[in-house]
Order: sequence, then structure tokens, then C-alpha cells
Amino acid sequence: MLIALIVLVVVGLLVMSLYNKLVSLKNRVLEAWSGIDVQLKRRYDLIPNLVNTVKGYAAHESGTLEKVIQARNQAMSAGSGGNINAQVQAENALSGTLKSLFALSENYPDLKANTSFLQLQSSLGEIEETLQNARRYYNALVRDNNTAVEAFPSNLIANAFHFEKFDFFEIENEAERQNVEVKF
Repeated sequence: MLIALIVLVVVGLLVMSLYNKLVSLKNRVLEAWSGIDVQLKRRYDLIPNLVNTVKGYAAHESGTLEKVIQARNQAMSAGSGGNINAQVQAENALSGTLKSLFALSENYPDLKANTSFLQLQSSLGEIEETLQNARRYYNALVRDNNTAVEAFPSNLIANAFHFEKFDFFEIENEAERQNVEVKF
């Protein structure tokens, strides 16, 4: 009887430990995502200023500018639903349209010399670098979480309490993996 009680206590402690580990990993992933979210908000706020600066120089390039604004709005709305995976996809699309905006400046030497544009470009570069670091951190935590959700014996607890895997923040469009040469 005493042995059965000891085994039961040990199993209970193991279940509790594994459950707490899964909760901790999930919360760390969500915290890392909120770090990305802060940088995305900074980027969302900066994009309209950048687009308005470019508009003055490239009025007939409205198609590119509209695509950037549309991608920004889609990314913002994807994030409001709380679905991290949908927002990851929308952010990848926004990154692609921003590249086209900077490539557009290549055709307008006056724009490249505009101090507002240069400041906005520099700020966006800083935000993108911070985002890159936040994405790495997020992906490392997603890896740890997903490993715990899939590995035995923690997968038994994860399945019982409906812990789920998270998607990595990665490029889905193969063309975006290629180096883009933009000269300023």
C-alpha cells in the first residue's frame, strides 16, 4: 500500500512538472510573439509616413504604393484576430512589398537625397533588424515548445491538456529568400 502511494505521488509530481513546463514554454512563446508585435506596430506606424514621402516624388507609381498600404492593412488586421500563424503569413507579404517600395526609390535620385526619406528608411532598417532578432528568439522558443509537445512523456500531458504546436516565423515565398540588390 505504501509503495503504491509513493508511486502515485511520484507520478503526480511528474505530471505536474511536465504540465508546468508546457505552460511555461507556451507563455514564453506568447511573450516572444508580443515582442515581435511591438516591433510590427512600430513598423505599421512608420509605413504611412514612408509612403507619403515617396508619393510626392513618384505620383505615377501609385500601384506600388497601394500594394504597400494594402499589405500593411492586411498584416494589421491579421494580428487583431490573435491568430499568430495568419499574422506570420501577412507579415511575410508586407516585407515583400516594402522591398518593392525601396526598389522604386532607385528611379528617383531626388527621393534618395530627401532627408525625410533617409530618416524613415534608417528607422525602418533599425526596426527590421530588431524584428529579425525577435523572430530568431521566437523561433527558438517555438522549437523548444514544439519539441516538448511532441516528445515522450510530455506529449501525453500536452495531448491531454490540448497544448498545441506553434508555427515558425519563416519565409513562405521562395522568391523572398533570394538576395535583392537595392542601392541607395
